[in-house]
Amino acid sequence: MTWTDVITYAKEGNPTPPRRVEKTDAEWRAELSAEEYQVIRQKGTERAFTGEYCERHEPGLYACRACGTPLFDSTVKFESGTGWPSFSEPVAEDVIEYDLDTSYGMQRVEVMCNVCDGHLGHVFPDGPKPSGLRFCINSASIKKVEE
Repeated sequence: MTWTDVITYAKEGNPTPPRRVEKTDAEWRAELSAEEYQVIRQKGTERAFTGEYCERHEPGLYACRACGTPLFDSTVKFESGTGWPSFSEPVAEDVIEYDLDTSYGMQRVEVMCNVCDGHLGHVFPDGPKPSGLRFCINSASIKKVEE
């Protein structure tokens, strides 16, 4: 996956998700903590350097906190110095949804769980090779699971 792929998905449509999880707002509120709900369902952002996974690098998978879909592998997690967990690629192309974000007077690409539409963070074209991508993810949006 490259930046060109990301922009193509954001502009022309996302891959078909492996499955769908849809719940009412009341169901999401009941299942998620207040912070998780604010980040995942209301597209919030946790403060830099405060997230649970910012500096952790244990082996394993990181899944969507809302629906449990595996999203990132710890082998592609890297220290970006940004204050949020950073990954160079998802575990599969169909688990991430991409959307052009023009808020705050800039153009970014928001990334969401393609299964439940939960906000994860943003992706940028300044990551390590070979992908060159930096998926900048809120800790509140993911949970570490065993491989």
